[in-house]
Amino acid sequence: MAAAALLLKPGKERSLLRRHPWVHATAVARIEGEAAPGDLVSVRASDRRFLAWAAYSPGSLLRARCWSFDEAERIDDAWFAARVAAAVARRAPLREASNALRLVYGEADRLPGLVVDQYDDQLVVQVQAAGVDARREPLLDALCRATGCGNVYDRSDSALREREGLTPGGGVLRGRAPPAHLRIVEHGVQFDVDVRRGHKTGFYIDQRDNRRLAAELVRDQLARTGRGPRVLNCFCYTGGFSVAAARAGAARVDSVDSSADALALAHANARLNGLPSAAPGAPDDGAGGLHWTAADVFEHLRTLRDRNARYDLIVLDPPKFATNQHQVERAARAYKDINLGALRLLEPGGRLLSFSCSGAIEVDLFQKIVAGAVFDAGVDTFLRARLGAGADHPTLMTLPEGEYLKGLLLERV
Repeated sequence: MAAAALLLKPGKERSLLRRHPWVHATAVARIEGEAAPGDLVSVRASDRRFLAWAAYSPGSLLRARCWSFDEAERIDDAWFAARVAAAVARRAPLREASNALRLVYGEADRLPGLVVDQYDDQLVVQVQAAGVDARREPLLDALCRATGCGNVYDRSDSALREREGLTPGGGVLRGRAPPAHLRIVEHGVQFDVDVRRGHKTGFYIDQRDNRRLAAELVRDQLARTGRGPRVLNCFCYTGGFSVAAARAGAARVDSVDSSADALALAHANARLNGLPSAAPGAPDDGAGGLHWTAADVFEHLRTLRDRNARYDLIVLDPPKFATNQHQVERAARAYKDINLGALRLLEPGGRLLSFSCSGAIEVDLFQKIVAGAVFDAGVDTFLRARLGAGADHPTLMTLPEGEYLKGLLLERV
């Protein structure tokens, strides 16, 4: 049976001609033929020119997500298996650095709505669109073949699925249930990860290269001055940046997060790597090692300012402050607040690693926000580098919205 056709309003074909993979509901004039959620449809301009093959999603504001812009391609199980195999193969060089990788990154791997992370022998999937939901079983077959992993766990975000008109997901899809903690190794540093309840799929895999950078900055100061730096890690979660910095030779690492459960795992990760770590909530004896504070970061930065605390390296890796354009103004104030607080604690010659994972905050806007904090702090800084996610989180050039993680490395003069 021929695929149904999704006809666009006049002029709405321009983004697809630039190979942008989304069709918004407001661009659609009508559908010709019958199509259920997830079904293959041809997307056509108002003059009926072929534009793309796509997955139909009648319950979503993204009415279709494009699989291919080549009319000659046959979109079947073999096509999906080839896409999965190609995505997995592209990550092969990264396995030397870690056994925790993002194997499939949605639109960037031309599989919109599918995210797959691997932690050792465990796959964790997020199925967030009708097209991949309708093809779940052949996609899982392809993933297991390409990786040799037989264990698949679903961490699909229920709110995102509901916005797509899909029922909530979650739980074991293949093989055995994951243990309470899975052990991974990243650049020689060990971490235990909770893939069942942790943020995202359990760990911030996207920050792999930036954790290595933090360790390099620690080693650089140690080599130049003979003194390990004092480090502050805000929104530390399970201690990724903290453990990397301490293992590289930091004299002391202070870490702050609002989650007691995250801090408990962070402390365990420090001990896993043989590092001196005070249990969360323990009295601060002023000694070196790792120290964990359960607190609101905004308030704690002001507390540290009042104590005249000073640091050589500060990491700001907050959660997403803006999920859409309506929240950008409020998010901008929050980003400025934490960066201003951090800059006031930074020693001359000290470095600040500042990040935003809000896709609604564009790269240029984020830099302007941080520049405003520099001005208000009354300090001078160099911009040493612009930072982003690791190579397993590529940005599709025709979908700039996919560049969600952006960061800046500043050095105080």
